[in-house]
Order: sequence, then structure tokens, then C-alpha cells
Amino acid sequence: MLCIVFLLALSAAGTAFVHPGALHTARDFERINTHIANGDEPWNTTWTLLTASSFAQSDYQPSPKAIVYRGDNGVDTENYPSLYHDTAAAYQLAIRWKVTNDTSYADAAVNVLSSWAATLTAINGTSDMFLASGLYGYQMANAAELMSDYAGWDSSNKTATATMLTNVFASMNMLFMEEHNGNDNYHYYANWDQCNLASLLAIGIFTDNQTMYDYALDYVRNGPSNGALPVFAIANYTECGETLTQGQEAGRDQGHATLDLVLLGIIAQQAYNQGDDLFATYSNEILHAAEYVGKYNVGYDVPYTLYESYEGNQTVISNSSRGDVRPGFELLSAHYGQLKGLDSSWTDAYRDMVNANSTDGVEGGGGNYATTSGGFDALGFGTLLYRLS
Repeated sequence: MLCIVFLLALSAAGTAFVHPGALHTARDFERINTHIANGDEPWNTTWTLLTASSFAQSDYQPSPKAIVYRGDNGVDTENYPSLYHDTAAAYQLAIRWKVTNDTSYADAAVNVLSSWAATLTAINGTSDMFLASGLYGYQMANAAELMSDYAGWDSSNKTATATMLTNVFASMNMLFMEEHNGNDNYHYYANWDQCNLASLLAIGIFTDNQTMYDYALDYVRNGPSNGALPVFAIANYTECGETLTQGQEAGRDQGHATLDLVLLGIIAQQAYNQGDDLFATYSNEILHAAEYVGKYNVGYDVPYTLYESYEGNQTVISNSSRGDVRPGFELLSAHYGQLKGLDSSWTDAYRDMVNANSTDGVEGGGGNYATTSGGFDALGFGTLLYRLS
């Protein structure tokens, strides 16, 4: 009952937020548009890659579902690819509109959002449904936030989108954070918390829900489970005068270890654009964790402390998926190395490795990496959207 009462409180709260103000602001697009107008590299190459995406075309047609299933429960057929394809499309179309001011892309973006708002009633499946609620919740809310000032978006459809994001996605985000699917706070690995916190922040911003936003912000800073910053950091090391922080999934595999930092960057960027600097929290913990992950994944050894997971003791750092090519580190590199002038050398090295193994040598997005869900975990195109210099 406490969770239900709290959700009712969330839906009633309201205040003024910066709009657009989740992953991107109006000032960001002034910078982005200047680079594109000047033909600057590597921004221009990334823009060309985005405009060639099948998800960024004005004739894109969504495939909304009434119930989305993620995870094989032995009864229902998984259909969640339609959701991550359509969220990628809504976001990429919104970017094209923001850059070109061509309303054909705006209309296509809001068509995706409005179609899902009119259709989606629930997300189900195995426990993996909570991954869907987090990953695609933050992505859809970011697309909606970019479109929030589009005059051509019918107000009733915009309201329906906000209602769907709150009732379907945010309700599941909250349920997971409060109850962890009936398990203790340490059962699920960090990325489960992080994607649901990213979703709550993004939906809170889009819907002007201060209570929702504040809950997620406080949880990142002070929460009791693996995705919260105090619990995520397993150990700190000093090497050559630099702090490296071992994150919670280092002993599991590097695909998830890198995903954790991508999600933490998304969380922090959304908060930063509302005036809350999670990047600096706990003496730049996110940077130090990115440096640890970056150094190991470009081929160097790092120290490791035993971690007792629910699956058993993880006695050594995992080399599974080492060198994983995952977009998302452009954001971290831009904030720490370029904006704040901090040492982000290993973060930059991992970013450069990913880009060297990506299409055209820049960070792509949904559709440019694996065709399965992992290739759509990050919205991407960070070389265009975040790089400052």
C-alpha cells in the first residue's frame, strides 16, 4: 500500500523544469547546429550517419503493442523489439527536427509517441520486464522531452503520452526500486536499478513531476541497493596519482560493467541539465568508475577486490566481453574531460576504441550496433550530441 500511495503522490506533484532539459537542452542544440552548419568534423560525419539511419526517416511507421513482453515466461511471445525500435526512432526523428526544423520529422516523432500512448497498457514477461520499463522508459521520455515544445503535437496526445509514461513506465520503475521484484536490495545487479532511475528522472522532467524527480535523485545519492552510488562503488585504488573505482559488475562481465557507466552518465546528464551535479557526487565517483572500466577494456590490468554477489563470490575481474563495443562514453568524456578539464584519459581511450570499431569512426546509435536489444540500450550519437571539442 505504501508504494501505491506514493505513486498517487507522484502523479499529483508539479513544478517548473527546464525544457527541453533531460539529455539535451536548447543551448546544446545551438552548439550542435553550429558544428553542422560549419561542416565541422567529427560532428558532420556523425550527423550524416544519423540521417542515414532507417529509424530517422520521416516515413517511419511505429508498431505499438497493447502489452509488451520481455523475457520468456513460457506462455507469452516476446515482442519487445518493437518498443526499442520505436523509441530509437522517436528519438532520432526528434533530433532531426531539432537540427533541421523540418516538421516532417517532428510529425513522425510525435506519431510514434502518440501511437504508443494510445495503445500500450502494460509491460509483462519475466523479471526482465523491469529492464524494459527502465531502458525504454528513459528513452521514450527523452524523445517526448525533445518534442515538448513542438506546436504541432496535439495537446491531448501529448497529455496521453505523459499519462502512459507515468502509469505504465514510472509505476514499474517505482515498484522495482521499492520492492526489487520481491528480492533483497542486493539481488539484482546495478544496471537494473540504474535504468529504472534514469527512467524516473526523465519522466519526472517531461511531466514536471518534482516528487518523482527528487525521489530518483535522492536514491542515486543515498539509496540502499546496487545501482545507487554509495553501494555501486566496491573499492577505490590510486594508480599514478589517479583514483580508479571498481564498480559493482566488474566481476560479472564487461558488457554489463560498461553498461553501468553508460547508464550512470545518462542519469547524471539528465540531472545536470536541471541544475543537480551528480557527476561531481562523491568526489567524481562516476568518472573514477569510468576510468577503471575504460582502462581494463582497452587492454590494461586493474586491481580487483573480491565481490560477494548473489550468484557467489566473484574472486577476479571478469574478462568476459572485454573490449565490448558499446556507445555512451562520448557523454562521459565530454563532461569530465572537455567541460570540466579533469583527467579522463582512460574514458577517452575507451571512447576512441569504440569509435574506431564503429561505423565511420564515430559513435552511432540504435541500429548501428547489435540488432538485438543490447545494441539499443543507449540512444547514442554522442560524437554529435555531446562532444565539445
